[in-house]
Amino acid sequence: MKPKTYSAAGVGPRGKAALLAATFTLAVLCAADAVARSHPFGPRTRSVNDLGNQYVPFHAHLWDLLHGRADGGLFVNWQSGFGTAFLPDLGTYLSSPFAPLVALFPRDEIDLAVYVITLLKLASAASAMAWLLLALRPGRWWAAGLLGSSYALCGWTLADAVYNPMWLDGLVFLPLLCLVGEWARRGRRPLFGVLIVALAWTANFYTAYMATLGAGLVLLLRLWLGDLTRRQRLRAAGRAALITVLGMGLAAPVVAVVYFGTRHARPGRVRQFVPVPTEDLLARLLPGTYSFGTPAVFVGTTALLLALALPFHRAAPVRTRAGWTLLVVAVALSTQWGPTHLVWHAFATPQGGSYRQVFVLCALLVITAWHTLSYGVPGPRALGAAGALLTLVIVVASGSERTTRAFTLPLALLAAVGALGGLLLLGWRRGDGRRVAVLAVALLVCTQFGETAVTSAADTRLRLGHMDDYAPWGARQREQAAAIAGADGWPRRRTDPGREQTVGNDPLLVGGQGAQYYSSLTSDVLSRTLTALGGGWTSRGRSVQSLDNAVTDVIFSVGARVHSPPDPHQDWFPQDGSGVTVTRQDVPPLVTVRPHADRADGPGDLSGFGPSPYRNQELLLGARVYTVPRITVRTAAGKPPSPGYDGRPGMRVGPLPHTSAPKKPTITGGCPAGSELYLWAPHLSGTARLADGGASGVGPGGEPTGRFRSDQPVTKIAPMQRLGTVGDSGRFRIELSPNRTSLVPKGAVGCLDTARLRTAVAGLKATGATRVRVDDGTVRAELPAHSTGIAVLATPRTSGWRCAADGAPALPAKSHHGLVAVPLYGSASSVTCTFHPPGLRLGTAVGALSLTAVLVIAAAGPLRRRRLRGQARPVTPDTAHPAPDDPTVRERVTTAP
Repeated sequence: MKPKTYSAAGVGPRGKAALLAATFTLAVLCAADAVARSHPFGPRTRSVNDLGNQYVPFHAHLWDLLHGRADGGLFVNWQSGFGTAFLPDLGTYLSSPFAPLVALFPRDEIDLAVYVITLLKLASAASAMAWLLLALRPGRWWAAGLLGSSYALCGWTLADAVYNPMWLDGLVFLPLLCLVGEWARRGRRPLFGVLIVALAWTANFYTAYMATLGAGLVLLLRLWLGDLTRRQRLRAAGRAALITVLGMGLAAPVVAVVYFGTRHARPGRVRQFVPVPTEDLLARLLPGTYSFGTPAVFVGTTALLLALALPFHRAAPVRTRAGWTLLVVAVALSTQWGPTHLVWHAFATPQGGSYRQVFVLCALLVITAWHTLSYGVPGPRALGAAGALLTLVIVVASGSERTTRAFTLPLALLAAVGALGGLLLLGWRRGDGRRVAVLAVALLVCTQFGETAVTSAADTRLRLGHMDDYAPWGARQREQAAAIAGADGWPRRRTDPGREQTVGNDPLLVGGQGAQYYSSLTSDVLSRTLTALGGGWTSRGRSVQSLDNAVTDVIFSVGARVHSPPDPHQDWFPQDGSGVTVTRQDVPPLVTVRPHADRADGPGDLSGFGPSPYRNQELLLGARVYTVPRITVRTAAGKPPSPGYDGRPGMRVGPLPHTSAPKKPTITGGCPAGSELYLWAPHLSGTARLADGGASGVGPGGEPTGRFRSDQPVTKIAPMQRLGTVGDSGRFRIELSPNRTSLVPKGAVGCLDTARLRTAVAGLKATGATRVRVDDGTVRAELPAHSTGIAVLATPRTSGWRCAADGAPALPAKSHHGLVAVPLYGSASSVTCTFHPPGLRLGTAVGALSLTAVLVIAAAGPLRRRRLRGQARPVTPDTAHPAPDDPTVRERVTTAP
């Protein structure tokens, strides 16, 4: 037998298939984005929803960390949420092996960096699947490359995951985990398998969990189909289980931190799973369909036809046909049944799209298609049966709202004709077969390229119409970043990027240290504390916003605040032409000393707060600075309003017929002359304006500064707003312009005495820290000699903080109305607070145990092989060439490592 040879470049069939898959995937994606005129190939932004709000800003923060420019480190992110745990966010959003590549790009090209990383992940997923297919069954390398691209560019990717780059790690590692299963089945590469599992679970444990389930199903089917004894199957399954456990153990330092971060996070929305109609499920198999809430199982018409043809392909063994067909059907049905749906999603229904596991089903469809083709091109009968099934799918799917007669159905029919014609030509056996084969391949390539590019471009355009979108880095962000850099005084004081946010994580994107923060791991303590102080949020409290309030700026040591015009990309109000400005305020240091502790309880204790945010602010400030007057609320008709609804207190004011309506709902009352007037109406949607009785605080363009955004059901609430200064008469009148039915609570108005506030600031500065040093998760503050009472660190008291006064042993920090507190027993001249991410010690211990086990296994392998060599019999003429039925042959085969 001749030895296996490769091309001059040394690239074998698997390498060529992987290269083709990656190249084809990149070409389709770039062509589709160019057609859609999406960034960076056009003016349309691709930053929709969490891509703009979370992923791009977090990658920008990673860029700052890698270049030594971030405020904080791996343990604490001091830029967001007045100081938040960063390691859980790192493990959730930034632990992918691709993420550090952002450091290679300029800081102001962060959007391009995330886009390139997305392309690389998809190219890697395509290459990994192409490699896997040839490892499962021999076949045409170019077909494996095209099917690998079909997997990477499945509907799940194009509709749901391309703007969630962290999910794409699961797409990359699913084929690799299947390879690990193959190695375990054959008893090969156990250490490499452990490394792959560890990387998968470290990169994104959420999709790695789903990918591990999928790879386990593939392995079980392969064991059932293989010609192995029961004992060999059990041993192979045991090896796979051990490799998986050890790999997960190595990833435990990240996974444990994320798990405990989730336990302390703001609770999300609880959703009940509802399966989609059959016509919607079948419609998502077709090109050109889009929906956020249905399973996107499009894998290309060629792959679909091949998968449908397997049951009728007589060249394939019966068990192979039955096994793969039943597995695909079972997994498809599992996406539509509540209990199995929960199993796929780690027993918690997602808050967003309910079908995040569908990439596993897409992978099974592609692998099934490969098994069909690996046994030879299906004959006309098998393809005819597959075509009939595809026709039935199209007919049923035509009744779905996801399909359109003018676009989806013609595209699906055209792709079906191209794919079916290409497969028939590929199996042609008459005449010049080579030319026909070339024509067939060209037809298949063009069909797959065209339908996938059109589907991707359509999904990109449709997302902009269905989701919030955000402008990429541009002049607005550059101006904000420059203003923040010029005013930055950290850690002496904070600089807040401002109330007029561009994305949900402005501090990570443009700098500064503010309240604003958006993450799946936003702590419940932070969200509840800021809400009690009058703060606003979206995403049910997981996206907290900056609170432009003089008292809270004093409480959290915000000495500089950036003011920007409304973001024109959001179309809230027209751009008025004014630039970014910075206002400064005299504030105490980051660590202050209070004369005594009203309460100093454990983490999360906010029992001292009441219903009024003005009184809650005074409680944290330690001084009375507000007047909360009695108010009179009238509807646009001048009548008393109706009471609140849906269990929410307040007075109901209805929407105006149009914004220029002459009569509007009003709030009237009286406050000390010259005080600053604030309006707290978390369930008001619209605008508010101080109409008379004082300076209204309007901007240069004449627009009201009090803009309120809330919704029903409650996923967002509006923050407290400053409306202006109360005039000499002491009377005020606020005009409301609600755009939907809204509520005005009792105690909605607060009037701030700025003189009293200055007195309170002077007192806090006199007793506060003389020097504060911040180093990642450690804060050291030098206090005036013999300080007594309680030291308060202006950061939320989340789980993990430990503090000590002077040289005393560190103990879990106390809570002063939601902030980190250190009781000064007797007197003290310094305090030190250190943050330890919850779960890190446990995860490190599990990781160390797993690493020890891996090293023991690695050392045992050579020792075992050395012992076997020592026990081997010397080769003699009688044993050098044993007879075919010699039992030693069988023994050497079955005991080979």
